[in-house]
Amino acid sequence: MTAPKSPFDSIRDLFALMPVASEASRQAVRARQAALTKPPGSLGQLEDIAGFLAAWQGKPEPSIDRPLVAVFAANHGVVEQGVSAYPASVTRAMMDNFTAGGAAINQICAAHGIGLKVFDLALDVPTKDITKAPALEEKEAAATFAFGMEAIAGDVDLLCLGEMGIGNTTIAAAIYHGLYGGMAADWVGRGAGLDDHGLARKIAVVEAAVARHKEHLADPLEVMRRLGGREIAAIAGAIMAARIERIPVILDGYVVCAAAAILHALDERALDNCIAGHLSAEGAHKEVLRRLGKKPLLNLGLRLGEGSGAALAFGIIKAAMACHTGMATFEEAKVPGKAVE
Repeated sequence: MTAPKSPFDSIRDLFALMPVASEASRQAVRARQAALTKPPGSLGQLEDIAGFLAAWQGKPEPSIDRPLVAVFAANHGVVEQGVSAYPASVTRAMMDNFTAGGAAINQICAAHGIGLKVFDLALDVPTKDITKAPALEEKEAAATFAFGMEAIAGDVDLLCLGEMGIGNTTIAAAIYHGLYGGMAADWVGRGAGLDDHGLARKIAVVEAAVARHKEHLADPLEVMRRLGGREIAAIAGAIMAARIERIPVILDGYVVCAAAAILHALDERALDNCIAGHLSAEGAHKEVLRRLGKKPLLNLGLRLGEGSGAALAFGIIKAAMACHTGMATFEEAKVPGKAVE
């Protein structure tokens, strides 16, 4: 008899559905770039971004009409271990602030013309303390992954991902330690502002959590459910849905990349439609991006979360697209091209 499928088997099946980029569209962009009124390659990375957008949208002239910042908010039982400078109640208060339009991400979205959706992932029911038990049951983790997939429905054509959750830099550090090994201290930073004593306590908590679950951490989906949280599972689901729908994604910082790292550990191609928006001030983020093979667009010393770095990077991507589609060619502008030597 065939064994019944587990909830995680359904997630694993999705990787077979991942499309590849359209190299024909990327080459069409390069051909147009060569004809634009500028020296060849003079727009540097902006030219690569235009090719990236075209390749994933599958058309030689990329367009962004419905960009979205999706922020997933969750609470974590491990906060009871004193790993954050703020209480878990701040997550709910910040949700109210998002709704009222008073957070940084509200201002950045308004400045760049980006839609914003914020998702409450059972804030009143924190995940279990990862030093004592798995954060989530398998069915719950899989259902939250599926929720993240559904969250981007509605004609989104570029997705910026963000998170909110007191204690989630501890969760992210535990995921990285579980996936990549090393010492717990390699992955733990000060988060929202821990002092030296708080930092030492956070390192010890991450060390204890990974040690408790170490027999199960060869499977990245077990890393996600045992050491992660609801926002991690939902963000991973959103990335997967975007990949299947050929939607370009801008990753935010340290916590969002923990969700991306789960997918990357399952299949190195899973993040091919993703750009790293920025380099977080959380020290280990540079090493994380190296392992993910991503070069950040911005390095502004940000450590806020909320999708703030991804939304700021959208401005660069929008400019890259505008230059590609709006600039005149040498022929159109009647500008002489490079003289033949």
